[in-house]
Amino acid sequence: MIGGLAVRSSQTPDETEPERPVRQAVVPWRRLEGWVSRFETQHPGTTWRISAESVHATSPDGTNATWPLPFADRADLRTLPELWSHLQQPWQVGVILVRRGGFAVAHVVGAEVRESKVGQRHVQSRSKAGGWSQQRFARRRDNQAREAFDAAAGHVGRILAPRARSLDLLALGGDRAAVTHVLSDPRLARLADRPQRWLGGVADPKRDVLMHAIETTRSVPIEITDPR
Repeated sequence: MIGGLAVRSSQTPDETEPERPVRQAVVPWRRLEGWVSRFETQHPGTTWRISAESVHATSPDGTNATWPLPFADRADLRTLPELWSHLQQPWQVGVILVRRGGFAVAHVVGAEVRESKVGQRHVQSRSKAGGWSQQRFARRRDNQAREAFDAAAGHVGRILAPRARSLDLLALGGDRAAVTHVLSDPRLARLADRPQRWLGGVADPKRDVLMHAIETTRSVPIEITDPR
């Protein structure tokens, strides 16, 4: 208000400041030190800060990067060399992937797969029939899926349940309802209090899918914010 007159801003409501571009890179722990070195080369003068739960990079050119700190509750880190040593610890991870008709289970210590099992069970696809035929088909299909989930729970119980107290993380993926069904098995109750990470809806669990899931579990998702 100037001299009793309302003065309008020259900036219209649509002229908001543009958001900074954000992109993501998933980097395995074993490659993280090299990734940091390349980031510093591309963005001279970068400074690093390790907080209680994450790692932050700030560059003079306006580029920032951040990622969550794996096993943050087990660490009191202040420097990047301490972080590299932290990630090289023999962390024990259990991986469980379940979908209708297939599952994969693994016990991983450090970068070594100590024991694993991949299995498939036949579950019929959906029927287009109607009436009683469709209902009978649905019951048969549900029974087949339940048998597949029970088989998966049995192998999880054999491979991971005895090591529950030693597991630092339980990585889960596939169909969320199927994974929930498997973990509800009473034989797996001792896994309930383990820290969990959801890997997403992975493809039908086979050996290569399992190995990729293990690599993802032992990786960090880095969020990179570019200058405007």
